[in-house]
Amino acid sequence: MKRYEGFAILAAVNFRRKTGVYPKTFEKMVEILRVAHKQKKIKGGRPNKLSMEDMLLMALEYWREYRTYFHIGLDYGLSESNTYQTIRWVENVLIKDGTFSLPGKKALLSEDAEYEIVLKDVTESPIERPKRGKNAITQERKNVTQ
Repeated sequence: MKRYEGFAILAAVNFRRKTGVYPKTFEKMVEILRVAHKQKKIKGGRPNKLSMEDMLLMALEYWREYRTYFHIGLDYGLSESNTYQTIRWVENVLIKDGTFSLPGKKALLSEDAEYEIVLKDVTESPIERPKRGKNAITQERKNVTQ
């Protein structure tokens, strides 16, 4: 059974809680990956062990939970290096497509951009620790029986 099939039955809110994206966004990502995969395999090659949905799900798990490649590979039945290559391929394809990219630095520096400023109080507070010294240490009585 594919891992994606277990998650596909979840409600949209729970699917997002698990993967970080809504099911519609997930489907758009899968379509982008399918097109790129078709272009990659034009000359032929070995079929992938995982489906496109599982490959994307694996990458989303890595981005969301930041687990090691070894642990993710164990879950999907892949080696650590194959897991790394798959996640990097998914990243590169989605970045190259540009559908899900954020605005660049120049767009952020434009004059018509509105900024929302959030201030956090990060004042330092001392940590209470026991004082070191002779009085702070409780001596144990020595009962020597001979």
